[in-house]
Amino acid sequence: MPILTYNGQQYPLHTEKTLLENLESQAVSVEFHCREGHCGACRSKLISGKVTYSQFPMAYLRGDEVLLCCSKSEENITIDAP
Repeated sequence: MPILTYNGQQYPLHTEKTLLENLESQAVSVEFHCREGHCGACRSKLISGKVTYSQFPMAYLRGDEVLLCCSKSEENITIDAP
């Protein structure tokens, strides 16, 4: 099973869930609002790994940022919250 590393803590990564859903299932508190990629509240820095979006998010993203609410990954991934 792939691993999600968030702010230095490791969690199992369920590839069928969004990154936000993965963190919520581990009782990790994450700031979010829309769950659809519009607001950018869950914007986080991607340290390593790749994500996919079912629909490209509307919120502005820099090259090293991801939105946890609408992204998924199938490989080990490391993310830091702002």
